[in-house]
Amino acid sequence: MLYTGQLEERNGSYLIEVPASAVNQGTLDIGDSYRIAVLRSNTTAEPNPHEEPSQSQDAPTAAPSAPSVDEGEIREVTVESVGDQGDGIAKVERGYVVIVPDALPGDEPTVQIDQVQENVAFASIVEDDRTLVS
Repeated sequence: MLYTGQLEERNGSYLIEVPASAVNQGTLDIGDSYRIAVLRSNTTAEPNPHEEPSQSQDAPTAAPSAPSVDEGEIREVTVESVGDQGDGIAKVERGYVVIVPDALPGDEPTVQIDQVQENVAFASIVEDDRTLVS
C-alpha cells in the first residue's frame, strides 16, 4: 500500500496518519505490526492523509503482487520467525516472504532463491552467520 500523508509531531512523538479505509477494508489490522518505508515526496501539493491508496513517482514500478526476488538470485536475508513447519521466515521488499529451511529467528544467512511463487519464495542457505555450508 502507498499512502500520502504529512509527518506531524504530537506529544514528543511523530505521527503519519493512515486512512481509516485501509483498516475498514481489511488491508490493515489494528494491533498488528507493519514495516513501513518513508519516502520524501517530490510534489509540492498539500497531501491528503485521508485519500485512497495511489501510485506516485516515489512508488516502485513493479506491481505490488510481483515477487521481490528472482530464481537463482543470491542475497542476504534476516530470519524474523519460524513457520508452522519449522522453517525460517524472512521478509524482503514489500513484505515478500522467503522461506529458509534450518534457519532460526535472528539468523542472517546468505541464501540462493530456489523457487519463486506469487506470494512466497523458497531458498537454500549458501552461507550463514554461524558456519559455511558446502
